[in-house]
Amino acid sequence: MPDLADTALNALDMTARSAASRPAGSPPPSSAPALPAAVLWDMDGTLIDSEPFWIGAELELAALHGAEWTHEDGLAMVGNPMETCAAALRARGVDLSDEEICSFLNSRVAAGVAAGTPWQPGAQELLAALVDAQVPMALVTSSHRELADPFVRSAGVFDISVCGDEVARPKPDPEPYLTAAARLGVDIADCIAFEDSPAGISSAVASGAHVVAVEVMVGLAPRPGVSRVRSLADVTLGELGRVLRGELLEPR
Repeated sequence: MPDLADTALNALDMTARSAASRPAGSPPPSSAPALPAAVLWDMDGTLIDSEPFWIGAELELAALHGAEWTHEDGLAMVGNPMETCAAALRARGVDLSDEEICSFLNSRVAAGVAAGTPWQPGAQELLAALVDAQVPMALVTSSHRELADPFVRSAGVFDISVCGDEVARPKPDPEPYLTAAARLGVDIADCIAFEDSPAGISSAVASGAHVVAVEVMVGLAPRPGVSRVRSLADVTLGELGRVLRGELLEPR
């Protein structure tokens, strides 16, 4: 997988050569797609394939405490705040505080991601295209700052980031997405949000953003006004323009 920075630089070089080939003062091609005021990204599951790390950490912690926890239980936690997961694990018999549970899960997931960023197919390419088009981007994640920061630094493309431990009402409340739009200084109605979980989708929809749901770990039922794709590799800047016009993307 090419480095994201190299991908972005290659895309920028291609765009510069294309612009140089046009007569001076000529407008850009009329086929250029409309672009969102900003793109707001979920992290776990959407941009990186980290959900297996989360589920594995939950299973490990439950086993250490003799608690019953299944893969299906882990799937039910996808996209939810860490505090929701901690409460569910405690209810099953994990005799630790929320802080201790979150610390254990964070450390295990961080170790997994540190071994090599598990990018989802098409993620780096779409991020690079948005960098090339100079579209502002925010990371809006339920993960805590300690886990998000290393990814934000590694990716190097996000203007701001909003983490689950920094908002009063995390996903599925719209606060994280509304906070991101406000910090970017854009109208949420002109933004596109990418999500992969029911809780995250509910948060993005309630915020008023255009929403693209990526079917990764869990099947996503159709929702009014929500686009669905099977992979970020299926998304282009042109299709983002379609979403802004009110069209819905459907899985290929």
